[in-house]
Amino acid sequence: MEVYMSSTSPGSYSRLRFLLYLLTLLLSIINSHLSLASAATSTSSTQTYKTYIKTTCNSTLYPKVCYKSLSYHASEIKTDPLKLCNAALEVALEAAQNTSSTVSKISKQTGLLSTETAVIEDCIDNVKDSIYELRDSQNAMGQLGGSNAEFQIDNVKTWVSAAITDENTCLDGLDEMKVNTTVKKKIRKSILNLCKMTSNALALINTLKY
Repeated sequence: MEVYMSSTSPGSYSRLRFLLYLLTLLLSIINSHLSLASAATSTSSTQTYKTYIKTTCNSTLYPKVCYKSLSYHASEIKTDPLKLCNAALEVALEAAQNTSSTVSKISKQTGLLSTETAVIEDCIDNVKDSIYELRDSQNAMGQLGGSNAEFQIDNVKTWVSAAITDENTCLDGLDEMKVNTTVKKKIRKSILNLCKMTSNALALINTLKY
């Protein structure tokens, strides 16, 4: 009976296993360093984007509100003025939709006087108009470009300004008519937040240059 012997000695096999272990260890260390470097770069970039947003928000009437609402979108905005304005319009629209929902729920409360109900319903209509105008401004922003870009930006400003007017009309209605203090406080809080968001969006759009 013939016996086949391996050409690799036990010592060579052990050295091979050791070399493979070293190679695996080296690759693991390299990958770890690459991951750390990538994470550091990502963190640095995000901080740069947030600094850009914070600096630009200083041109608004409510810089803290501006930064707080937009810093979450830093990785998307980067340092692009147009993306910053689009994000500002988006958060303003979200605020308008939330406000509409809040005021609508309040209008369905029991015990409201007919005069209070009328004022609140007018406010709901104002907020709905604001939503339409913010959407129109978003559509106009999506069409920016070409030789008439400045005209298009003016249209955006017109829509956003109209939204602010409608929001303030709601506040004026609450102040002029006698409304339950608790109800008025809840509505004012939501509307004032919306007004700040919309005002910030307009201020950022005013910084666009074409």
